[in-house]
Amino acid sequence: MRTALVIGTGLIGTSAAQALARRGVTVHLADHDPEQARTAAALGAGTSEAPDGPVDLCVVAVPPAHVAGTLADAMRRGVARGYLDVASVKGGPRRELESLGLDLAAYIGTHPMSGRERSGPLAASADLFEGRPWVLTPTRDTDTEVLNLALELVALCRAVPVVMDADAHDRAVALVSHMPHLVASMVAARLENAEETAVRLCGQGIRDVTRIAASDPRMWIDILSANPGPVADLLAEVSADLDEAVTALRGLQSADASKRQDGAAGVEGVLRRGNAGQARVPGKHGTAPTAYEIVAVLIDDQPGQLARIFADAERAGVNVEDVRIEHATGQQAGLVQLMVEPQAAPVLAAALRERGWSLRQ
Repeated sequence: MRTALVIGTGLIGTSAAQALARRGVTVHLADHDPEQARTAAALGAGTSEAPDGPVDLCVVAVPPAHVAGTLADAMRRGVARGYLDVASVKGGPRRELESLGLDLAAYIGTHPMSGRERSGPLAASADLFEGRPWVLTPTRDTDTEVLNLALELVALCRAVPVVMDADAHDRAVALVSHMPHLVASMVAARLENAEETAVRLCGQGIRDVTRIAASDPRMWIDILSANPGPVADLLAEVSADLDEAVTALRGLQSADASKRQDGAAGVEGVLRRGNAGQARVPGKHGTAPTAYEIVAVLIDDQPGQLARIFADAERAGVNVEDVRIEHATGQQAGLVQLMVEPQAAPVLAAALRERGWSLRQ
């Protein structure tokens, strides 16, 4: 791939363009807002000037509702040898293109499973896709050259290719992305009119659950409008679980001992199913999840504290598998939770204590 045209210079389009440009591809940028394309160009994503002739690959990075129309226009103009989109739904756009009577040999639907709460070119990063799955949905009609161009794009963005059927993809993202976003938003909505004294008690748990609720609602309306059926089906299942949990909790509230017992069993059932589902979430690098031990270290909110902890862990010969930071309420301090292999936890704890760190259980 020597040349590419990226249509749509939001977070995903600009990030892909930056990754391609960084690796020597001449990237042309287009957007319905020319100022946004110029902003992306200023950030090193390519040039906002139109290409002189057909490019190797056209990447359409527009909202799902506009994918088919944008692709159809580009294909009729013959702007590239191959075409792909990066929308978060795949079945609908392909069916729309088929209904328009286009030859889809030169097209492949794709979806990089990466993003941020912020949108627009200023939120973009050439490293956004590194190590992340990038779904490809070829069909029997897809030209081999186009599939290879898509695979080259994924490789240049340093993502991991995953081949799926388009409709299976849409059901999967409804489960792991679209439905969770709505649930997170519903939980976060409980905080809108909550008393300030309650909100000040927010800890890492509520932060983890509501983090994605900070995303742009307009972008999510586009996404959910393109995949409403599978998301609604899943929410109906969540609704049934909520009804069950409410009934169980009311039982715990009852003066009747048998109802309290049934309520406890119902709540435990919900929690245990949650344990089983969470255990299936892949671990590092997509491998089976691993149970790590946590070494919790109290730190001051000062420059260099994290660097010192990691340096001391390195001196102890311990690899930190993951890390979380929980900030203390009303204090310039916090807990750094270092996740390590179980056999390494006592070694790291002893080394950190020896170097003066204060550990917490």
